[in-house]
Amino acid sequence: MEEFHKVRRLPPYVFEQVNRLKASARSRGADIIDLGMGNPDLPTPKAIVDKLCEVVRDPRTHRYSSSRGIPGLRRAQAAYYGRRFGVKLNPDTQVVATLGSKEGFANMAQAITAPGDVILCPNPTYPIHAFGFIMSGGVIRSLQVEPDDGFIPALERGVKHSIPKPLALILNYPSNPTALVASLDFYKDVVAFAKKNDIIILSDLAYSEIYFDGNPPPSVLQVPGAIDVCVEFTSMSKTFSMPGWRMGFAVGNERLISALTRVKSYLDYGAFTPIQVAAAHALNGDCADIAEVRDIYHKRRDVMVDAFGRAGWTIPAPAASMFAWAPIPEPFRHLGSLEFSKLLIEHADVAVAPGVGFGEHGDEFVRVALVENEHRIRQAARNIKRFLSTSAKQPNNVVPLSAHR
Repeated sequence: MEEFHKVRRLPPYVFEQVNRLKASARSRGADIIDLGMGNPDLPTPKAIVDKLCEVVRDPRTHRYSSSRGIPGLRRAQAAYYGRRFGVKLNPDTQVVATLGSKEGFANMAQAITAPGDVILCPNPTYPIHAFGFIMSGGVIRSLQVEPDDGFIPALERGVKHSIPKPLALILNYPSNPTALVASLDFYKDVVAFAKKNDIIILSDLAYSEIYFDGNPPPSVLQVPGAIDVCVEFTSMSKTFSMPGWRMGFAVGNERLISALTRVKSYLDYGAFTPIQVAAAHALNGDCADIAEVRDIYHKRRDVMVDAFGRAGWTIPAPAASMFAWAPIPEPFRHLGSLEFSKLLIEHADVAVAPGVGFGEHGDEFVRVALVENEHRIRQAARNIKRFLSTSAKQPNNVVPLSAHR
């Protein structure tokens, strides 16, 4: 049977191949250390859980909720932006709650994209940044991901060689998967370019609170006048260890927020009200939980960089996010990231995310998530050390087993 049109536009889901190998290995009794999916292992702070339990006992909260987010939640998000970034937002017109930033991006694409619209998108990047628009009929033009002196010239080429003129630009700093961080000066240049060329900016700031060794990452909305062209997406998944709660936000330009709100009103009734109340409670808190989460990821990062380096795999220390963007060791680089990821599962009992799953320009890297404790990270390093030392002596024995299936 012929595949449906939108399904045909999507490539094979690379991560599913790795997931199948993980499941197969575990069914055979293998102890797989999973550093692949960015799925936080830390528990949601007790005060947030307690607030959920308190509110859920009120039967009035069991009814349909508000798709755009209850007023108290939108006020809490606006207050957070005021404290953290010095950005003033109107909670009634410039804030909408989303079912995580992923849903927000996908529905924003539905709201603003006409067939054939060109979207400027970093490569590699988090898949929904590109495929939300592809599923909506848009066309992706890839950009470099590095927020350096080459970015504006790349934007200029993107505009010059795109017909029609690009509709929107995707930004994601701290970046998933590369962990790169942008400066406020970078954002100033990009906002000026977007205004000059009448381009929408969609910024993913999901990792704003997971940073190390420096100043907190800025918001593009800190640039004066950015709100004229920009919407920014945030998530509580990583900041408050709430991935399964599916709570995020889009904030910024009123026209764009209105469009997203209208699309969402046809598609969902919002998150369960007790979840929204608990999320507002978290945002209105003293941020001590955020600092604790950040400290845990910082320690894990340092252990991973040190242990993997001792194992023979040098990985640059990420400045932010809960990921390391790891160059594939030279002897295996020719295999590409998917085959190398398979090797790690089959010969080292370690799972990572293939870089090609984030775009073809990521194929010489894998993404390593800091989602296991320090003991497990050291164990992964020992497994990898054995794999690397064995493969150096017996290179013919490291062909992925899956290649013979």
